[in-house]
Amino acid sequence: MPTIEIKITDFESLLGKGKISETELESLLEYVKGEVKDFLPKEDNAKIELNDSNRPDLWCSEGIARQILLMESDGLSNGLTTGAKSYPFFSDRKGGAERKVTVAKELKSIRPYLAACVARGMRVTDPILVQLIQTQEKLAEIFGRKRQTVSIGLYRLPKIVFPVRYEVVDPAKTRFTPLGFDQPMSLSEILSRHPKGIAYAHTLKGAERYPILIDAKDQILSFPPIINSREIGEVQVGDSELFVEVTGTDLRMVLLALNIFAANLSDRGATIEPVTVQFPEETEFGREIVMPLDFSTPVEVALDDLNRVLGEKVTREEAISLLSRYGHRLSWEGKILEVTAPPYRDDIMHPIDVIEDFVISRGIGHFEPEMPSTFTVGSLTALERLSDRVREEMVGLGLQEVFSNVLGSRPDFVERMRIEQVGVARPEGRLIEIKNPMTERFSILRPWLLPSLLRVESASSKAFYPHRIFEVGEVAQFTASGTETETRIHLAGLIAHPTANFSELHAVVEAFFYNLSLKYRLEAISHPTFIEGRAGAIFVGDREVGLIGEIDPEVLTRWQIGMPVAAFEIDIEAL
Repeated sequence: MPTIEIKITDFESLLGKGKISETELESLLEYVKGEVKDFLPKEDNAKIELNDSNRPDLWCSEGIARQILLMESDGLSNGLTTGAKSYPFFSDRKGGAERKVTVAKELKSIRPYLAACVARGMRVTDPILVQLIQTQEKLAEIFGRKRQTVSIGLYRLPKIVFPVRYEVVDPAKTRFTPLGFDQPMSLSEILSRHPKGIAYAHTLKGAERYPILIDAKDQILSFPPIINSREIGEVQVGDSELFVEVTGTDLRMVLLALNIFAANLSDRGATIEPVTVQFPEETEFGREIVMPLDFSTPVEVALDDLNRVLGEKVTREEAISLLSRYGHRLSWEGKILEVTAPPYRDDIMHPIDVIEDFVISRGIGHFEPEMPSTFTVGSLTALERLSDRVREEMVGLGLQEVFSNVLGSRPDFVERMRIEQVGVARPEGRLIEIKNPMTERFSILRPWLLPSLLRVESASSKAFYPHRIFEVGEVAQFTASGTETETRIHLAGLIAHPTANFSELHAVVEAFFYNLSLKYRLEAISHPTFIEGRAGAIFVGDREVGLIGEIDPEVLTRWQIGMPVAAFEIDIEAL
């Protein structure tokens, strides 16, 4: 979970309070699902861990202070629109924006999106600069996946001549002096010699031309997402006019990062002025966008659903007041609330997200614990008892149990398994993806267990052979209707050594079914993960319950496994 450092005196000034104690800070952090990890008043420093990875707006002292101040406000403010702090720059355009940034069409396959705004009237102090840099790094590293999808640049506005161009250039011929160096370097040299270039070269992998941000006088502002120029992109204490830009590969994430920065700077007293960004093609928000942009969409929440989830009666007035205090904008008709999150949030995707905010706003302490009214004795379900029996059988057959993450990546479940050749004809060919994952490595719910076992085998090349492992765990698949999903329990086993083969593994499966007093049969099938002619489907009665076979050498190569492997997988629930 994200951990940030704050200057205690700076945080106190944002709250408009006097001295704040560790106990008081701990209590206030309940509003943001945070906790104090270190509190060092003599060093004017505190370390805070945020237990919510869906709220990047809280990964900074400004965001935490903003949420706390909202909770201490009076809630309702006017008519049908309630609660949220007013940021006029999201709506009051005054005829558009004079400053413009144009985006070149050649960036489409490299890094196609940019957002920008201007902040004036806030003098940068040392604590503010530290917080700006920390927020910039946290958003780029965690939210932006190590700058792959989002990176942020801050610049000294007086030195920039608009319009600014976001375009691509020849990396060998384009030169400027980057931050941290005193001599000009080409873009290629920056990637090979500059510490930031070495660290983030992966963001431009495969690109023949590189992005550049350049103004009307051909002054280079930066080489996104790698490094700013030293002359224009080195914000210093005392600066009071800033240009903020965000580049990336996901437009919503880019816009959100800019909105967070704009709100933070506004909270510190800056006047935010819009910038018009012109894209070469239509985007989901248009071809010419005035930024910062409030792209929040309302979510309808039924009061009956709120009461059902909470298990108690909540009045409409209480729901409106508490959601308003948490920063949402509301309108309502009867028992239906229309809730719109503030512009610096993009994590409200379902009514349950709104209900969670209601609970936080109300306070966990409000709910009184109740003793159960009936006496019950807990026990395992039939499925769990069968799962335990299966584990015992596999251990008895000489296999060792492993435990893997339910989440994985498309390369693991598709490319390395050659499943792209299967399509949707089989359950393992249909993937259930997470809508807004924090990292691509954990973006898909696994549809079968074999990739998890192969990942373990890939990391076990130094362990003595033979390897005989198994896992009993959850997989997520589409139901027969094709429109709904379900979680099922599977068993998968794997053997790996120089002479591992189908016959050896078949003996394990034979003993497994014999010990469970079940009859089964095999039918030869063709499957891209297995060697042709060495794979079969496992049937119990007329129902297919699993697969067995020798893993194809190409699949083993993709996993960097150097030994022959035979594997099987069985749907336990089908038994």
